[in-house]
Amino acid sequence: MDKFTTLTGVAAPLPMINIDTDMIIPKQFLKTIKRTGLGVNLFDEMRYDDNGEEIADFVLNQPSYRDAKILVAGDNFGCGSSREHAPWAIKDFGISCIIAPSFADIFYNNCFKNGILPIKLPQEQVDKLLDDASRGSNATVTIDLEAQEIKGPDGGTISFEIEAFRKHCLLEGLDDIGLTMKKQDSISSFEEKLTSARPWI
Repeated sequence: MDKFTTLTGVAAPLPMINIDTDMIIPKQFLKTIKRTGLGVNLFDEMRYDDNGEEIADFVLNQPSYRDAKILVAGDNFGCGSSREHAPWAIKDFGISCIIAPSFADIFYNNCFKNGILPIKLPQEQVDKLLDDASRGSNATVTIDLEAQEIKGPDGGTISFEIEAFRKHCLLEGLDDIGLTMKKQDSISSFEEKLTSARPWI
């Protein structure tokens, strides 16, 4: 997993509440177990019409937001089923940070496991960032994880909270496998002792 230290990019506004995981990545795209290739189908039913043509007024289809790295959204983001394909699709599209007043618990946890920083902020601060994001390609925002700060296009700064262990994992690029591998020496030592004590296993 890539380390998350600072992120500077365009923020896309999606001021909808209760965006569920089926909206993020519809069920017909869940056949794969690969983490890549899902970005093209992110928000599929909102991005494309029945003929597969782009819907021009959807935010991520607009020229200013096609390369957005940050998403500013409404309350209860990521509700619905627990599919991990949802953060996979978001990450594959190129978005590494989502800012919202609240997140569904499972989606929130899955974000950290996939190198995405979900930031919870009070509604009034989200509204300010939504207004900033409405500036299109001028809506450049910087996320500084170490300092726990968001710097808006006008130079304003918003602080955010994050649990220390989750912050450490993102800064070091550690998912569950990475955390396990940090214990490689202890695991090897245990296996050697076990083999010596119980050679029949």
